[in-house]
Amino acid sequence: MAKNLPSTGIVSWLTTVDHKRIGILYGVTALFFLLFGGAEAIFMRTQLALPNNTFLDAGTYNGLVTLHGTTMIFLFVMPLSAAFFNYLTPLMIGAPDVAFPRMNALSYWIFLFGGLLLNFSFVVGLLPDGGWFNYANLTGPKYSPSHAIDFWVLGVQVVGLASLIAAINFFVTIMNMRCKGMTLLKMPIFIWTTLVTQVLLILALPVITVALMMMTFDRSFGTGFFDPGAGGQVIMWQHLFWIFGHPEVYILILPAMGIVSEILPTFSRKPLFGYSVMVYSSCAIGFLGFAVWAHHMFTTGLGPWAQALFSAATMLIAVPTGVKIFNWVSTLWGGHIRFTTPMLFALSFIAMFTLGGLSGIMHSSPPIDYQHQDTYFVVAHFHYVLYGGAVMALFGGIFYWFPKITGRYMDEGMGKLQFWMYMIGFNLTFFPMHFLGLQGMPRRIFTYASDQGWNLWNLVASAGAYITAAGGVLFFINIFYSLKWGKKAPHDCWDGRTLEWTLSSPPPEYNFAVDPEVKALDDWWLRKWDKDGKRLHPEVQPEIDPSTKHLPNPSFWPMILAFGILLLACGPFFNAKGIALSLVGVLVMLIATYGWSFEEA
Repeated sequence: MAKNLPSTGIVSWLTTVDHKRIGILYGVTALFFLLFGGAEAIFMRTQLALPNNTFLDAGTYNGLVTLHGTTMIFLFVMPLSAAFFNYLTPLMIGAPDVAFPRMNALSYWIFLFGGLLLNFSFVVGLLPDGGWFNYANLTGPKYSPSHAIDFWVLGVQVVGLASLIAAINFFVTIMNMRCKGMTLLKMPIFIWTTLVTQVLLILALPVITVALMMMTFDRSFGTGFFDPGAGGQVIMWQHLFWIFGHPEVYILILPAMGIVSEILPTFSRKPLFGYSVMVYSSCAIGFLGFAVWAHHMFTTGLGPWAQALFSAATMLIAVPTGVKIFNWVSTLWGGHIRFTTPMLFALSFIAMFTLGGLSGIMHSSPPIDYQHQDTYFVVAHFHYVLYGGAVMALFGGIFYWFPKITGRYMDEGMGKLQFWMYMIGFNLTFFPMHFLGLQGMPRRIFTYASDQGWNLWNLVASAGAYITAAGGVLFFINIFYSLKWGKKAPHDCWDGRTLEWTLSSPPPEYNFAVDPEVKALDDWWLRKWDKDGKRLHPEVQPEIDPSTKHLPNPSFWPMILAFGILLLACGPFFNAKGIALSLVGVLVMLIATYGWSFEEA
């Protein structure tokens, strides 16, 4: 099936196994879902802009809350991080591709179909309305008898499978395919944070997968895992969800930390301060991330010993995070700083993430957490961490590597205007939520009375959301403008430090004509500049005839196999008929696996 397929056009994208193209597919799809998640946020802020508003009813508002959180985490931030993993990992470690190219394609198609399944709930008018964490027993068949929750449960299961497959692939790639001379402590820091993220995914995703399967069995087959009347435990769902959910925070933030750690040295013209300590702190964050989950559950009656343990662990995890902030600031100190758009986003990450981290430390204290729990103070906290932190860094990464991916710069004028719109809009939206939370405004309420004292800050927050949305529109305009009219970029347009900058922009399909060899951390930078600051002119990677390199064959089978998984997941929606649909899905999966097995790689 791989033979005689075109190298250009839509078919080439449907059958590609090239890690760079798959990275682009991940990125474009993630930005597509950003439009959904952003629109959901604007609808919610419109509803809350004024007291007693009737723009949305309660059911629709609850559905938007659920889908906004799920979309932004599982369908935007995680896959956009995966776009960077896909595109950059082989280039930064000097590899021709990932370890398993067709598995890489499979992970993308599973992600896409899972995201579409989740959002198909819009089409049929069955919005899942249990919140992005969907606590039992609200989500059981007694209180949610329709298929609305099933869209969430099955969609997240499918998307999680995609992430697990990708995590195994990238772990093997980093451990086994580094170029000659690149020991673990010579890897770029982005590769280190990528590696730790994959370990977290491999360990955390099976937990949420088991929890989702238990919920599926409760809903579809009448088991009682989370039903106290049947001998189950409601609180078990919270434990399982947050054992996944708190490592998930670091799954989202560690790639952003890696991106910032690449941008700052480039635009400060200095090595990253304390590289080894940054590596160890990334590993420490990954390890401690599994020891803090129950700080989400201080109000559930865990008892004083459990609260003391998880309170101490939550305080402890701030130490490696604080080390990173210190090292980033030290990297800037004394540097020749260029305030490009990527640098502005990286600097905003440090500032906003620090603010979010400080409010997070407050919640390590159970008495304070009792006051803030389920108020808008918590909404402010996690948006400062995940939006002001992860999303700002991801936008910085887009502006930083866009010239490498496309061969053209993004427009700096529009980029800086977008940055300031984001900074102003973001802080207008979420900083007032601290005040609203302290004044007692609960999360997830769809309206409020005019005499609560919340009118002003809700109006300010909604105005900030509109400014942020306008910045997002400008970002998409910038992409389309730059793709057609952007200034052409040379291979090393930012004077970078890592191996991808030795290649043409965009890189050739085969990546490296000559297998690279590194002798030190930041080897490319050391080959360009001597100790006296004199510019050297090292050879860059030549371009050759692609036919002289063995490249993995394109294939339809990953997409077909992913479609079979989608059919299998859709079975529970159709009761008795669903068994037949699931069996068709299994048949498609078997056919695709057979074809895959006998296809020339």
